[in-house]
Amino acid sequence: MPGFFKALSNMPLRKAKKHFINVEGKQYQVTLEKSQWALRTGEQNLTVRNGEIVVKPTPRAMTVYPILKKSEKGYYFEQGDIHWPNKIAQGGVMWQIESE
Repeated sequence: MPGFFKALSNMPLRKAKKHFINVEGKQYQVTLEKSQWALRTGEQNLTVRNGEIVVKPTPRAMTVYPILKKSEKGYYFEQGDIHWPNKIAQGGVMWQIESE
């Protein structure tokens, strides 16, 4: 092994590995940490905003609740308790979803 250290010193240096991620159909070169973050988050959940790769905002739930409104024919409740309807007659109230 007389030439081992000489051969070791003559070896070319290793090039740093490049990491790439795909965001919205384009490929970006990023650091190892950013690449691992993108894999954990999921590339389909990422977007580019102001030159930075960020997580897409989550859509808000559009929950619409019905409310009681006066109608031509509707319910009459026992002592105003909505869980005890007495009858359906003219001038009562109905559950309606309020339109925007």
